[in-house]
Amino acid sequence: MTNKANVSLRDLARAIYTINRHAKTAPEPQHLYSIKKESIKLLLKEKRAKKIGLHFSDHPKRSNQHSTLLVKVDDYYFHIPPSKEDFKELEHLGTLDHNFRNPQTKMSLSQAKKIIYQYIDWKPVTKKPPKNQYSSSAYFTPSSLGKMEWPPKKTFR
Repeated sequence: MTNKANVSLRDLARAIYTINRHAKTAPEPQHLYSIKKESIKLLLKEKRAKKIGLHFSDHPKRSNQHSTLLVKVDDYYFHIPPSKEDFKELEHLGTLDHNFRNPQTKMSLSQAKKIIYQYIDWKPVTKKPPKNQYSSSAYFTPSSLGKMEWPPKKTFR
């Protein structure tokens, strides 16, 4: 197990910010959003992040308004899905403030993922490569089409 204390809160916040920024434009963002959520949940559990309140989401699900949980990590703010307890315990802050921006940071996505993977102790799920459907010689019949001997042999009759 890796030592989570080696990762500074500032680096974690910058890594989450980078992952979140890339997830917003990724063709398949599920993995990025899931590691963001896992790292924030772990930071909350360790009391290194703070729940601020609830916001209405800018992206209603199936035309229904829903809320997201605003969490502060270092000098950065992030949204994650709220739990039922969050609705009971936290203040609803209304709509998002579009004038607020997190501090800009320069970090590559690969570096951010490395930091978060180490922090949440994430291991990739190893998928077995799909079997080639033509790998069995029992189903392969070589074609004789186009086969010629070269140079052609003269046949005498």
